Amino acid sequence: MFEWYPILVVGGIVGLFSAIFIIAYMIIHDDKAGIGFDRHMSDREIIRNLLRYAKPHWKTFVGVLFIMLLSTAYDVLSPIVIGEIEEVLKTEGFSLPQLYSRVAVFAGILAVSVICLYLEMVILQKLGQKILSEIREDTFKHIESLSHAQINSIPVGKLVTRVANDSEAISRLFSNILVNLIKNFFVILGVTVAMFIVNVELALMVLCFAPFIALFSFIFRKFSRRAHRRVKDGTTDINTFLSEHLSGMKIIQIFNREKRKQEEFEGKNRSLWRARRDEIMVFAVFRPIVYMLYIASVLCMLYLGARGYIKGTTLFGKEINSGIVVTFYFFIGTFFNPIQNLAEQFNRLQSALASAEKIQSIMAMKPDIVDEPDAIDPEHIRGEIEFRNVWFSYVPGEWVLQDVSFHINAGETVAFVGSTGSGKTTILSLLCRNYDIQKGEILLDGINIRRYKVSCLRRHMGQMLQDVFLFSGTIRSNLALREESFTDEQLLEACRFVNADSFLSKLKNGLDEEVRERGNNFSAGQRQLLSFARTVLHRPEIMILDEATANIDTETEQLIQQSLEKMMTIGTMLVVAHRLSTIRGADRIIVLSHGKICEMGTHEELIAQKGRYYQLYEQTVLREKQKNEEE
Repeated sequence: MFEWYPILVVGGIVGLFSAIFIIAYMIIHDDKAGIGFDRHMSDREIIRNLLRYAKPHWKTFVGVLFIMLLSTAYDVLSPIVIGEIEEVLKTEGFSLPQLYSRVAVFAGILAVSVICLYLEMVILQKLGQKILSEIREDTFKHIESLSHAQINSIPVGKLVTRVANDSEAISRLFSNILVNLIKNFFVILGVTVAMFIVNVELALMVLCFAPFIALFSFIFRKFSRRAHRRVKDGTTDINTFLSEHLSGMKIIQIFNREKRKQEEFEGKNRSLWRARRDEIMVFAVFRPIVYMLYIASVLCMLYLGARGYIKGTTLFGKEINSGIVVTFYFFIGTFFNPIQNLAEQFNRLQSALASAEKIQSIMAMKPDIVDEPDAIDPEHIRGEIEFRNVWFSYVPGEWVLQDVSFHINAGETVAFVGSTGSGKTTILSLLCRNYDIQKGEILLDGINIRRYKVSCLRRHMGQMLQDVFLFSGTIRSNLALREESFTDEQLLEACRFVNADSFLSKLKNGLDEEVRERGNNFSAGQRQLLSFARTVLHRPEIMILDEATANIDTETEQLIQQSLEKMMTIGTMLVVAHRLSTIRGADRIIVLSHGKICEMGTHEELIAQKGRYYQLYEQTVLREKQKNEEE
């Protein structure tokens, strides 16, 4: 009885740890909704959606699988060869050729394994990067197809995280996780079969630890999944915060809120740090536990092996000798390593699937604005516009436009005026199909705009907004928007047309002058002139000015007023502006109030009526007079 005490002690220690982990597992409450990581798609559904990226590369995956099987030969055969070498060394009549032959076999197996591992690594990394590019391109392309309302509903930081971070996790799924899961499974299977072939008694002893490994791995998966969820959510929060607040840094500085925003960032940073710490702690506990099982199995193997060797016992005709003990020592290490890797790889698999679900939630968003099956794409349009009893709301029940109707002839210039929130900008957005109306019709050249392709509508319309967006690059790239067909002369002609050459000629590099992020190395007036030049260059039949002159100083206004008069001759022009000079030049002025048209006519006609437009006009005159006095 006493000879079994060491085995009982080892079993008691393992059982104690098992009880502790089971109790911890039962106590912990996995509140998925509370940590914002509730899964709505099954793993099978997510993997099925991801297979479309793997299918074009199935031949590569089959080749990698074959290479992987060759590389596992080292894990299975090397312990047997080492055990034989040990037996050869202690036999009588030992000769070096006997050793050399077995060392050569071992070296051959090792060489094949190293070459296979190298090929596997190179092929999978190349394949992973290719799939990563495909996922990012598809995600970005889909985001481009979403409507303004859909894009506005998602924080920019989350979109950046989806395209950059989450796609990287999916790439690892194909290049590392799935292949290693399969490889580790084959290694465990191969080693298990080899152990039973070498010695059944010791093989059964090793397998006695398998249930405990499975138990600890299952419990580890729960803790690690919680930790991964918190890390992912913390990373998304950090990216969202940075994207928003770095863009709005000027406002933060203007209102002296640096300290307050720093405290907010520190709070989010601490949350991410705690999540990372918990994730590390989970692995810090799991790895020693698996190592404890490994050491326990080695001790039991050495004890049973020594006992069997001393007593000369046999089981199923197999006698335990020193070579078998050495072989099983390596077998145990080879058996436990992939089991530990399986648990970690499974955890990474769950993390990758979580990232895949987040991307697929974006990809599952069907664009609100889509082309009809038989949508038309005419080469040219006249620019005749008509609104017929149009109703529109951003929020159901809260109408921004109510039964709005008007007609604009091709080539006319029409100004929309009204107080803030009256619906001026909304009318321009609806014409471009940034949003779709709820009731009524919008016609372009007598055809409902839903019958046009969205790309066609926007190609024939040039929008000049108050908040000009310039991309990092050069003036040339911002004017042409990467279109290669424009010549330097066409670019310069567009700049001259809108008087942008007044400052362009003073720049050292001309069209190749650097444009920093959002064009912050140019004044508001200069950015607006470049916006005008960009619009004129693409020659739209309909031009839209939405408060495009609001941020322009008096001197710059005089420069662009001449260009505005030229632009009015290009095609139909719709204007939302408070500048009297812009409004007066319109063929017709439409006055809006609370989403309805209350007046319509020329400047002189509306002044004579002394209605709503007259009141707005008087207020505008007073503001401009005060502004001129201040200047």
